[in-house]
Amino acid sequence: MHILLIHQAFAALDEAGGTRHYEMARCLVSRGHRVTIIASPVSYLSGKASKDKISWLDRKNPETGITILRTYTYPALHHSFFHRVLSFISFMVSSFLVGLGVGKVDIVWGTSPPIFQGLTAWLLARLKGAPFLFEVRDLWPAFAIAIGVLRNRWLISTSLWLEKFLYRVADRVVVNSPGFIRHVTELGAKWVELIPNGADPSMFDINTDGCDFRRKMGLDNHFIVLYAGAHGLSNDLQVIVQAANYLRDRKDIAFIMVGDGKEKPAMRVQAETLGLTNLFFVPSIPKNEISPVLAAADACIAILKPLELYKTTYPNKVFDYMAAGRAVILLIDGVIREVIETTGAGIAVPPGNPLALANAVSALASDPFHAHQMGAAGRKAIEDTYNRQKFAHQFALLLEDMR
Repeated sequence: MHILLIHQAFAALDEAGGTRHYEMARCLVSRGHRVTIIASPVSYLSGKASKDKISWLDRKNPETGITILRTYTYPALHHSFFHRVLSFISFMVSSFLVGLGVGKVDIVWGTSPPIFQGLTAWLLARLKGAPFLFEVRDLWPAFAIAIGVLRNRWLISTSLWLEKFLYRVADRVVVNSPGFIRHVTELGAKWVELIPNGADPSMFDINTDGCDFRRKMGLDNHFIVLYAGAHGLSNDLQVIVQAANYLRDRKDIAFIMVGDGKEKPAMRVQAETLGLTNLFFVPSIPKNEISPVLAAADACIAILKPLELYKTTYPNKVFDYMAAGRAVILLIDGVIREVIETTGAGIAVPPGNPLALANAVSALASDPFHAHQMGAAGRKAIEDTYNRQKFAHQFALLLEDMR
């Protein structure tokens, strides 16, 4: 079976970002299938292209059975929301034209966000006479409206119409969080499958102590609290900066923020203005290099703005932290909080509250054994319940049933 995936923000293992789709593709190949991915050459995290000059098409075959087609995308992803929409539309058009040339496709797999590429996937599926699977990773445009980045009435109405349309025309809809099921069902999805986010425990070595990274950062004897991921508007990272300010006199505690995004320069300026010496910024790190970095941490932060809609999310980074055996400090309510509290993998802190975050960090730093116990509980939960290898096989069975 040949599966065609349309995914602008796709990340391979040697790139920064979520690698759920690459891991799923590997599983499909192991079962005898082929996967072709049409993706953007512009990083969704940093907004930077992989090459100085963006060509119309760049083809790679990283592994037998997997083909990645990076097609032209307008590069000014992070300049403004207007430029971001132009980037989405440019990929929608270029991925459609490139997709027309991909032969003998059995299933077309579309994913959102950005939602515009879903239209490309649906149209290619219909033209090729193949089933259309639509995957919902975020409730876009609802999230964009709630956070305030989508304000244009025409764009809002168009996006809401497109969302309903894609749910209704998809042969099956896949969601990665149980919190999304009600939303997509109420908007017309006929057949909804839950394939949750999780993590592959084999990608995280819990037997290393991350001493090389600690030494590199000059933090050998510190209690390290780490955030790894996008530095975007929804991530509410100023809360971490403010928490670091509350703990500036705790010389045994250090905060590290790993990643890139539009808000990162503002975070740097805020930290410099406050004169913080306990907060460090590190560029994005590819997924296949992140394990020793997470191993250097004593606890890891997952955070989103305190919006009602974010209670529906299952963020990838939470499961990566758990797989790395690190205590999770969670500033997100809802379904993911249930995971942390049920498994004992960390501490839930009220979203948007820097003092509560500082108090949680201080408590764990004063009781590192408790932090270690939480990390061990999280790792066990990944191995037993939230194992991505298991979810990948469930996804493969779903696709095989659609053929």
